[in-house]
Amino acid sequence: MTLACALPHAAHASDETVEITRAYIEAAEEGYRLRADYAFELSHGLEDAVQSGVSLHFTTEISFTRPRWYWFDEKAVTARRTHKLWYDVLTRQYHVKIIGSVAQPFQTLEEALFFIRRPTRWVVAPRGALKVGETYNVSLKMGMDKDFLPKPIQVNAFNNSEWRLSSKQKTFQYRAE
Repeated sequence: MTLACALPHAAHASDETVEITRAYIEAAEEGYRLRADYAFELSHGLEDAVQSGVSLHFTTEISFTRPRWYWFDEKAVTARRTHKLWYDVLTRQYHVKIIGSVAQPFQTLEEALFFIRRPTRWVVAPRGALKVGETYNVSLKMGMDKDFLPKPIQVNAFNNSEWRLSSKQKTFQYRAE
């Protein structure tokens, strides 16, 4: 009996993670762009929170380090980008805003989440920030940022597994072009 109760909860807990399904860097005129896709679902509690007017923030963090044999790895570039998701009760629309940019409305929660799961190519480093021909270790992580939640909800979020939504750090190599 105890085992049967524990299994559905354990399976549900594994669904509360973000999986980085694809991530690579592209060299472009304006700099180096991140192309990444994420797979995740909101728990029932998170969906209810959005419907009740709580904004959720999803932050992507990326860093480029260059290994050195004589000292610590050189940190070449670090960048963060945050998507804000909220529901407007008056217009009955979901909105996603990249912090520092314009908000975009969506009719359904699924459309809004699709925009977050497959973000536009983001310029993570300007041209010249990386040394051409050098190999860099790229670390990428994405998840819900609890620091943006209202304080009373933050307390609950740190103790409630439904509010933990993040990826493991994905590391890959990139040779600068």
